[in-house]
Amino acid sequence: MEMHQIRYFLAVARTLNFTRAAEECHVAQPSLTRAIKNLEEELGGELFRRERAGSHLTNLGRTMLPLLARSYESATAAKSQAESFKKGDRAVLRVALSETVDFDLVADAFRELRRAFADIQLSCERAAAPDIVERLRTGESEIAIAGSLRDGWDRLDSWPLFDERFCVVVNDDHQWAQLALIEAGDLAAERIIMRPFCEQSAECAVLLERAGVDVAHCHEVASDRDAVRLVEAGLGVGLFPMSVRTGEGLKKIEFGGSFGRTVEIHTVAGRLKSPILSGLTNLLRSTDWARYEAGAAVH
Repeated sequence: MEMHQIRYFLAVARTLNFTRAAEECHVAQPSLTRAIKNLEEELGGELFRRERAGSHLTNLGRTMLPLLARSYESATAAKSQAESFKKGDRAVLRVALSETVDFDLVADAFRELRRAFADIQLSCERAAAPDIVERLRTGESEIAIAGSLRDGWDRLDSWPLFDERFCVVVNDDHQWAQLALIEAGDLAAERIIMRPFCEQSAECAVLLERAGVDVAHCHEVASDRDAVRLVEAGLGVGLFPMSVRTGEGLKKIEFGGSFGRTVEIHTVAGRLKSPILSGLTNLLRSTDWARYEAGAAVH
């Protein structure tokens, strides 16, 4: 079994079209077809059925798809690491951070990682949940730190770091600034700042609608930084994870609703993990997250 055969098989499985797969792989279609046929002979059965409307995977093809995908990904990762080692390249770790995860949550782990791996290069990308899953799927990111990703992709390996509740954030001049607790029903009287990039955005919208908030007329922003700025300007109130950085001039108030999230590490099962990736995973899992845990004091 040759790696190019597996690569061609994965391309056809993705496109369900031999012509498009050949174009993607930059190979003549007869060569791709011949390679698929040789692979079928080696595996002992047809992988695809061709019909006028297009090709589709056989039962054997569906069974082989996850196994061959993992084999190809592991081989590609191993080759890439071997080439980097021969070239003397520095170790690069590609991390995806949710738009809702404050960098402070991972800064200490990165600092410790730097002590263990002197020649390290970090590549951190911000992304919303669907983009995070896609980055992991394509290998653009090796690890992600985000809330729960309900994508349904069975290749995700996830480990919980901590559970935290949401809190209401207001300007120091707001009428609620001296309150110790705000209930969900109180939010109907205020203009709420919506965070559609949040992993819990759909749940948040349902909660607010049930509380009588006119979600269609709420403010919307593209990042927590912008949401905080709107609160600072007195243009609305926010419902944020407790770990969000707010700075001076804002007040976090305990939210009476049982609304929260779990911050997790996400990697891809079956892929070769470098020592630096394993190191970061272990550092994050061994961190004391007590200050953010559900039940910790709002401050």
